Amino acid sequence: MKTERGAIVLAAGKGTRLRTEGCDLPKVMRLADGEPLLHYVLNGLNFVPVENTVIVVGYKKEEVIKGFPEYRFAFQKEQLGTGHAVMSAEQALAGFSGPVLVCCGDMPLITGETYRAMAETWETSGAACVILTGTADEYLPYGRIVRDENGDFVCMVEEKDCTEEQKKITELNSGVYVFDCRKLFGALRRIRNDNAQGEYYLTDVPAILRADGEKIALCKRKLGSQIIGVNTIEQLQQVERILRERK
Repeated sequence: MKTERGAIVLAAGKGTRLRTEGCDLPKVMRLADGEPLLHYVLNGLNFVPVENTVIVVGYKKEEVIKGFPEYRFAFQKEQLGTGHAVMSAEQALAGFSGPVLVCCGDMPLITGETYRAMAETWETSGAACVILTGTADEYLPYGRIVRDENGDFVCMVEEKDCTEEQKKITELNSGVYVFDCRKLFGALRRIRNDNAQGEYYLTDVPAILRADGEKIALCKRKLGSQIIGVNTIEQLQQVERILRERK
């Protein structure tokens, strides 16, 4: 029997660079081909029970709750980083001990097939964390995945911290993960915010788990345009074009 699954969708962002005249919706509620960005993400997660899916909201949370009333919600009062956003969902998942998929509500192009591949990797790998990695069709300023001589995960390096040699790595961190739920929140309590932004980064969790002796698995795929996040009007238009082409 397969383990019951959960999901945390990060959807608290304001989307300042997406604002247009007369529109100040939360980022995930901006429309692409007639539907909110979050609609496409939740549709891709339709194999996860709704009652185990927690949407982390912040800016104008009422708009998101009104749009998706059947889901559970957690409130991120302050924007203190991706790690802090995931921490906000702990109470909503109290008592849940299965694998939890963590993804971003502003990445509508990731397919259900890709999310399912991550879940399958979790089921077969015995890892405490599965990271979705892969190559993209275009330049994206994402962190690089560093592997050892055996091809196993060593660490993630943010692009701004990469050496010239590391910048040549084409395997990118998508920012999408599957974690053992209990081990995730245990590690989140140990992350620090002693960085330039003063934020708590979810990307620190795999390294903490690895230091604990836990296995980290990589689900590497040719992601193409799937990992484009929507941060600007231009990216919103690009995503809308791709969604229409898929039809």
